[in-house]
Amino acid sequence: MADTLRLSTLSSSIARLLVEKKQTVGVAESSAGGLISAALLAIPGASAYFMGGTIVYTQFARRGLLQVPDDAVQGIRSSTEAYALVKARRVRELLGTTWGLSETGASGPTGNRYGDAAGHACIAVAGPVERAITVETGRGDREENMWTFTRAALDLLEQCVKQAGAGR
Repeated sequence: MADTLRLSTLSSSIARLLVEKKQTVGVAESSAGGLISAALLAIPGASAYFMGGTIVYTQFARRGLLQVPDDAVQGIRSSTEAYALVKARRVRELLGTTWGLSETGASGPTGNRYGDAAGHACIAVAGPVERAITVETGRGDREENMWTFTRAALDLLEQCVKQAGAGR
């Protein structure tokens, strides 16, 4: 799958939409390993809409990079839609963007320490429209899951931008 897939193929549609609407995005990803940001940056002129991104792979990174203290996520387990929303809201706030996009999950080949199987991810968008989804691939192929999570994240962002433009 990924051998012939280009990053720009995943992001060209959302990039055009963000430029057209003069909107911006910040990304906080985890098990996608930077592919979400890379896809958004693969389009020439990405600085018009991409304000920054970070890979928040550990609780240490959450505290340090997103400045989200432990008490702010007390009772919220990692790799959940609620946790993904916390990250999306925070990256949006920190970067002052129209949209915050986040992903958290287990790319494989095994599940994560929270009990989620490989191929599990939660993706959230914060902004004029907020949504969170859960993706379950049922596969242990780490790289394939990373690509799947990236595609799902960019698709969700595009849906939210379109929904906001339609007046909900």
